[in-house]
Amino acid sequence: MNYDLIIARYGEIGIKSPKIRSRFERKLVKNIKATFECEVERNQGRIYVHPKDFSEGVEKLNHVFGVVSYSPAVSTKTTYEDIDETLTEYTKQLIDEKVLDENTKFAVKCRRVGNHDFTSQELAAHCGGVVRNVVSAPVDLTNPDLTIFVEVRQDDTYIFHEKIRGPGGLPLGTQGKVVVLLSSGIDSPVAAYLMMKRGCEVVALHCNNDPFSGPKVTENFNRLVDKLNEYAHGTPIKKRVMDYGEYLTVAKTKAPERMTCVLCKSGMYRIAEKLAEKLGADAIVDGSSVGQVASQTLSNILATRYGVDMPILSPLIGLDKEEITAIAKEIGTFPISEIDDGGCSAVPRYPETHADLKIVKNVCEEINQDAEIEKAFQKIRKLD
Repeated sequence: MNYDLIIARYGEIGIKSPKIRSRFERKLVKNIKATFECEVERNQGRIYVHPKDFSEGVEKLNHVFGVVSYSPAVSTKTTYEDIDETLTEYTKQLIDEKVLDENTKFAVKCRRVGNHDFTSQELAAHCGGVVRNVVSAPVDLTNPDLTIFVEVRQDDTYIFHEKIRGPGGLPLGTQGKVVVLLSSGIDSPVAAYLMMKRGCEVVALHCNNDPFSGPKVTENFNRLVDKLNEYAHGTPIKKRVMDYGEYLTVAKTKAPERMTCVLCKSGMYRIAEKLAEKLGADAIVDGSSVGQVASQTLSNILATRYGVDMPILSPLIGLDKEEITAIAKEIGTFPISEIDDGGCSAVPRYPETHADLKIVKNVCEEINQDAEIEKAFQKIRKLD
């Protein structure tokens, strides 16, 4: 098909106030331009994309948050003569591509914006006749095999037959910044993706648990960020790594062993809060799902978050592993998370699952958690 543009549509951006809507549209256009080489124009709730490489544009537009759906299209002028000529050629190409034949039930749907000397229904009926002049396919307005869309916008008309689902959400970079505790597992990359989908810029904080974990953990973290960055053009993910092994050693040797996971998660939150304050982020994000692992029982969630004033967002909190895994497979992080990196050897055989907040507070004081956290915080470094 000889398309000449892609029509991109957004969803909830359209219900914002005019000022916010305009700002979100501009950011969406900026992100599209950062994803692939193209020219972009905005007009009455539509984004018109003219890619330099059309195949690349169709593929990569599916990685731009804020795009609900999009359609490769051909354009023409809003006259019967121009529409007839363009639709006739479009129909012939559909036949050549085996999309349409004499047995294909089809419908034509027309939508108009502007003042014209015809109604949408009149134009749809006329266009149906144009198609029938090319191929004697049956018309079925109730249950068609193929729908051809004719969208009229003032003096311009667009013809298409595909509506490709986009990732939806809000344009990346419109909702502030968050620090995501990103491991090499399945859950936290999905949590990062979902916050990106809601428009949040992401700083990925990774804990290097050496000597309790090996180098593959950090390698997989880098691979996961690379994969997530496929959705982050315009607002790429910033990477930070902290050496967490020394703190974890203190937690494991100076506190009851069953408390290791609780103290580990508590320390992560508090260090993430320090980093968020330093970088101007507004929240901490993790991949917690209620009851999935020892540190994610309700009592442990309460205990590990004690002392952290910043919001801790857990977008996976009500999802089960199967649901989370399905998203990971869809976005491409699952094959990386599946790589065996050795795990963390600091996990005790019988971890605490119902932490008592008073006991946790006392243990934190006994190991001088504040000082240990500050030492770990000072060792945070950037990764290119």
